[in-house]
Amino acid sequence: MTEQPPVDDVTDADMTVGEPKEWAAGVPGVLHSMDPAIKQLGVARTLKLMTSLNQKGGFDCMSCAWPDPDHRKVAEFCENGAKAVTWEANPVLVPRTFWSEHSITDLLDKTEYWLGMQGRLTEPVWKPAGKDHYEPVSWQRAFEIIGAKLNGLASPDEASFYTSGRTSNEAAFVYQLFVRAFGTNNLPDCSNMCHESTSLAMAETVGIGKSTIAYDDFEETELIIVMGQNPGTNHPRMLTALEDAKQGGAEIVAVNPLPEAGLRRYKNPQKVRGIVGHGTQIADQFLQIRLGGDMALLQAISKRVIQAEQAAPGTVVDHAFIAEHTSGYEDFVEHALRVDDDEVVRATGLTIAEIDEVAARYLKSKRTIITWAMGITQHTKAVDTIKEIINLLLLRGNIGRPGAGASPIRGHSNVQGDRTMGIWEQMPDTFLDALAKEFHFEPPREHGVDALKGITAMQRGEVKFWMGMGGNLVAAISDTQLAEAAFRGTEMTVQVSTKLNRSHAVVGDEALILPTMGRTEIDVQASGPQFVSVEDTVCSVHGSHGQVPPVAPGLLSEVAIVCELARATLGDRVPIDWSAMQADYGVIRDHISRVVPGFDDYSRRAGSKEGFVLPNGPRDSRTFETATGKAMITVNELEHVERPEGTLLLQTLRSHDQYNTTIYSLNDRYRGIKKGRHVVFVNPLDLADLGLTDGQLVDVTTVWHDDVERVLHGWRVVEYPSARGCAAAYFPEANVLVPLDSAAKGSNTPVSKAVPVTLMPTRVPATVG
Repeated sequence: MTEQPPVDDVTDADMTVGEPKEWAAGVPGVLHSMDPAIKQLGVARTLKLMTSLNQKGGFDCMSCAWPDPDHRKVAEFCENGAKAVTWEANPVLVPRTFWSEHSITDLLDKTEYWLGMQGRLTEPVWKPAGKDHYEPVSWQRAFEIIGAKLNGLASPDEASFYTSGRTSNEAAFVYQLFVRAFGTNNLPDCSNMCHESTSLAMAETVGIGKSTIAYDDFEETELIIVMGQNPGTNHPRMLTALEDAKQGGAEIVAVNPLPEAGLRRYKNPQKVRGIVGHGTQIADQFLQIRLGGDMALLQAISKRVIQAEQAAPGTVVDHAFIAEHTSGYEDFVEHALRVDDDEVVRATGLTIAEIDEVAARYLKSKRTIITWAMGITQHTKAVDTIKEIINLLLLRGNIGRPGAGASPIRGHSNVQGDRTMGIWEQMPDTFLDALAKEFHFEPPREHGVDALKGITAMQRGEVKFWMGMGGNLVAAISDTQLAEAAFRGTEMTVQVSTKLNRSHAVVGDEALILPTMGRTEIDVQASGPQFVSVEDTVCSVHGSHGQVPPVAPGLLSEVAIVCELARATLGDRVPIDWSAMQADYGVIRDHISRVVPGFDDYSRRAGSKEGFVLPNGPRDSRTFETATGKAMITVNELEHVERPEGTLLLQTLRSHDQYNTTIYSLNDRYRGIKKGRHVVFVNPLDLADLGLTDGQLVDVTTVWHDDVERVLHGWRVVEYPSARGCAAAYFPEANVLVPLDSAAKGSNTPVSKAVPVTLMPTRVPATVG
């Protein structure tokens, strides 16, 4: 393997701003994915990996949870999937000399981009108490240090164990097993910060916190309403499904504060018209909604459904479905008719004509899918907004029939599978009972901390040990300065990682980094080569098989790391054979088959090229495991998101060359940004109202009720066609603006999509002398 020098950061002075793109993918998408892969991986390694990505018998893409079609294409991946593979499989390694050359204080001054570009981690390192440098240690020593710290805590609840959504089912299961055998339910995960609002709202209303559609439903639908998401960047393969739906006659409505290129026009690089033609127009109607206005829009559409039913009784609402499968209809009708259109207009920024048009599309459609992502889930009233999505679908029987249903789109590749495997601080007693029966110990029953509560528990000194199975929570969580102070107050932080990130520089008194294999790599244990499995966004479970040797000898898999740590910490306190599970992942899957419903004969079915689909009551049989035994139509009070005078509502978002907190480059091709990230996108009319100009440097400050100053200094204003009164800036840099106690009601998800901020010209310090 040929080592390459790390890429240096550029400065904000190098930034250029061009016009945003009006279409996505096409030849540029191929060039931007394959050119870096070939240059960094070489031709042979690139071909081996790209032709195995998302293929039957290959490995599952780590860049999103978009499902795979039954009939795969030769190139079953997208631009960002190729970038993710290149990022992980790049043979650039962090040398041993790095740790003596770079103190933790030095790493604190580096950006996420610089940290990630240093290469793959290859050996465990430890920061002893009072030291400012990591130093290499053996695996045995690393596990001894962690085990001793955990066993020295006054209570297991003084430890918290975070999980990234990229962790496999097998690793997630042994991880939660170890944590509960240790004695705590402190199992926060990335779901807490993204789709927790979905999980809660759907579990309460339809009995399952997951999608109620299958992949093929996109081909059978008549209408798709896409809310609060940008598939062109965050899950690009979805554009192919949307294109197929359009060609099958479906209409598509996009609801978003920003006009995203992928929802305008898609040039499919695997079709002639995507190379030399105009491509496919995706959205038939674009509703440029004001941040926080989605709930009002949904209530207004439902009101029009009820009014149409009253005008033509028995022809609009699916009364047979309502009577047999739902509860709460009568109360809902009374509430819906009281929805004030004037308030809806104020909340949404839309016109009555636009609302009437989307309502007419819904009334015309016999099969409708509503799909959404974090533009919906990260609001104060996110849970109720998702309940309104379910209400609208239920009115016309759009759950449990082909081409119709609720489709939350997960971002992390196995975040849904991790939750199925028990990664949740609030797992029900049925799961814990099954765990107790299978492993002959009594799991703790008291609920643990989620991501936000975990930070506040650190602040109070109640959580002294923190471990992350992947991810980069320090950067991903809201209220950066308070979160970083909380992490620094712990006694020990442990991170299982493939590459460096901010969480390795913001640490407790002691800190360890445990390097792990990536999903692309062949995992050989005592019984031979292993495979792992994942669950995608439509509840399909399939195997993932590493394709290339690990980038360095001595790397351990996530499963091996957990099993080794469990032995070092628990000894023989619990009757669990960690060695057997480490040696053969089939043993783990056998345990899972007896603990988790729907996983019978797990190893054989996951190991087959087809995989299998988990049972889904709403989708499969219109059965709903709710408090009433039926799907629940709910009454939710609308709360208008107020914008204080002189402020804008800011949302955080990804750039195109980004996967969560991982920065592939400093470019955002679709939005016209090159060599920079310190920008805030603002409507030109709002700039005029604020007395600002395009390109001006501003200080962005949060308007909140406490005395904490949350500000970004010297960010460049970019004139952009965003919704009036709204602004946008990149995640994770803008997380500093999101208050820790600004969270969605019920789900406790950070409210990252409606942060009131002021923009003031940056003051240039006066010259002295």
